[in-house]
Amino acid sequence: MRVLAAMSGGVDSAVAAALAVEAGHDVTGVHLALAKNPQTFRSGARGCCTLEDSRDARRAADVIGIPFYVWDMVEEFQEDVVDDFVAEYAAGRTPNPCLRCNEKIKFHAVLERALALGFDAVVTGHHARLGSDGLLRRSVDAAKDQSYVLAVLNRHQLDRSVFPLGPHTKADVRDLAAARDLAVADKPDSHDICFIADGDTRGFLAARLGSAPGDIVDSLTGEVVGAHDGAYAYTVGQRKGLSIGRPAPDGKPRYVLSITPVTNTVTVGPRSALEVRTVLADRAVWHAPVEGPFEVQLRAHGEVYPATVTTDGSTLTAVLAQPATGVAAGQAIVVYRPDPAGDVVLGSATITGAR
Repeated sequence: MRVLAAMSGGVDSAVAAALAVEAGHDVTGVHLALAKNPQTFRSGARGCCTLEDSRDARRAADVIGIPFYVWDMVEEFQEDVVDDFVAEYAAGRTPNPCLRCNEKIKFHAVLERALALGFDAVVTGHHARLGSDGLLRRSVDAAKDQSYVLAVLNRHQLDRSVFPLGPHTKADVRDLAAARDLAVADKPDSHDICFIADGDTRGFLAARLGSAPGDIVDSLTGEVVGAHDGAYAYTVGQRKGLSIGRPAPDGKPRYVLSITPVTNTVTVGPRSALEVRTVLADRAVWHAPVEGPFEVQLRAHGEVYPATVTTDGSTLTAVLAQPATGVAAGQAIVVYRPDPAGDVVLGSATITGAR
């Protein structure tokens, strides 16, 4: 099979490309240029799209012995990931840019270009399993499992994807890299948002959305207890950085309960008010028949909840067996079916609300 290996410059994608070669595939490596000025992206251990990463990817391809190219995806990334990120926060939602990058860039723009060039599939270093039955499952390494951010993919995309790392733990991957003399064997993992160079999400949004002063309101009393410079700087469940001028009557911390862009209001209240039992979502994408028992995950690397799941067209309702906190609109809810061979991803949807 002729496959395109997406090489980010990290150890996972390098080993995935090497394993694809050893499996007998005809492999070509490609690194995605995603920034007009790569120096503005995070570097070292905290990036995935820098000049340093590009060079690491090229060196890995040379060691593996495969052709290597850099594809310019700057415009697509800006529109589908960065601009979407800003627009979602402006609308009072909390997006997951890594999920959007997988959906719009790696498994849409890249995959479609690869298919047009005659490739059969795209290989990535994601920690997830795709079995011969076509079902997406969790990685054997629960701490590194990335099935949550892949659940947004559709059947067409999954059928043309290869995830060689699913059967391996992260420790295995580093050992495999060292055994193949890949210099990235000990390279630290990337973290956080690659296109926010200093990690200051609030400052990044403020530079693009400007100042928009508004009130912080207590949910119990209806009183204005503080002020903000932009509701986009807050997310449901947030406790720190609220700039509240007076303590709560009970002396306990307040948390962000909701964000209302129409009135530019941030509502805060006690932690107990964050607890929800029912999660509502739309834009559902299904990989397999929606048959229980069900478990749902509400954020990347978050807790898993047994639930009752019902669907109606593209909408989804999940009633949790136990309450969850910090459930934010804009995040993904991923539905799993427990399975001894590895939890099966049934599908995902975008959270619109909770109660």
